[in-house]
Amino acid sequence: MRKTFPALAAAMALVVSAGAADAALPVGAKAPVFSTQGAKGGKVMSFDLKAALKKGPVVLYFYPKAFTQGCTLEAHAFADATDDFAKLGATVVGMSNDDLPTLQKFSTEACRDKFTVAVAAPAVIKAYDVALKREGAPAGMTDRTSYVIAQNGKIVMVHSDLDYRDHVKLTLAAVKKLKD
Repeated sequence: MRKTFPALAAAMALVVSAGAADAALPVGAKAPVFSTQGAKGGKVMSFDLKAALKKGPVVLYFYPKAFTQGCTLEAHAFADATDDFAKLGATVVGMSNDDLPTLQKFSTEACRDKFTVAVAAPAVIKAYDVALKREGAPAGMTDRTSYVIAQNGKIVMVHSDLDYRDHVKLTLAAVKKLKD
């Protein structure tokens, strides 16, 4: 199933602001703010969506599981495009329910030290409505959904599709639109 909407992606968290849970996040909705732990280049770090948005738009992409074929290929694609996002002032953050040691390794091997991957806690998964609703899917696994979040905290693009191939292209186009 494929859904593409104009929208802008944003961050991850252990603490989610009230008001945005339990609903699909449409374009124009306020992105739930959160803070979480993640890794970049194998180093543990904190990620705070509110702080990241002060620097520019955020591409927040959720993926099901580190080191699976599609997720690894998607991470490679985001790594290859990281400089393009950076030139536009955007921060890219990958989110999954993997544990921190797994994310540390994934940040180096699949993300090629280019961007942060972070822990998507159950509250964040619920707030962003990205729980994988597929028979047999393990609890806590996320759907493959990308959000582009503008600096004002509003979602400007949403793309939800288990096929990883269009996520980078569509999020980059949405970030470019913000600059126009």
